[in-house]
Amino acid sequence: MEKTKDIKKEKAKMREVRIEKLTLNIGAGKDQTLLNKGVKLIKNLTGIDPVKTFTVKRIPTWGLRPGLPIGCKVTIRGKEALNMIPRLLDAKTNELRLSHFDENGSISFGIPEYIDIKDAKYDPEIGIMGLQACITLQRPGFRIKRRKIKRRKIPMRHRITKEEAMEFMKSEFKIKIGEEE
Repeated sequence: MEKTKDIKKEKAKMREVRIEKLTLNIGAGKDQTLLNKGVKLIKNLTGIDPVKTFTVKRIPTWGLRPGLPIGCKVTIRGKEALNMIPRLLDAKTNELRLSHFDENGSISFGIPEYIDIKDAKYDPEIGIMGLQACITLQRPGFRIKRRKIKRRKIPMRHRITKEEAMEFMKSEFKIKIGEEE
């Protein structure tokens, strides 16, 4: 009888929320010099070479055609992501808004100037530019949606809600959640 009480008191392992990945993204549009600066910026911040993103659709009014590089991104996982997230949150003065959280438990926010990031040095070749950061959360068992054999959907009761994501960020990174302006 006591064992079942102890198990219920403990937090269930499969309900733990954890960080799956951190994605840094810079969109440059059709301006290739801005794209090259963005690639250099991400390389300086993370030490990892970013991949370029390409257009799929033709949008003549914006001057876009299929195959044109328009941005760059890098995905960071594990300990490197855990080390980078506090630096990014520090640039936002450890305060996020409600709109930075989506209904699936992901957090996305922009940093207008990279020099606000802790330990980032100003580079005159890059100038002042910003980037987008996206933190993706997961629970154990989320692999079922990506595995090759017997792929399944994540049940609604196992998905991460907006409130759970906010509680996770408050407890792990000591952030404040501000109201919308």
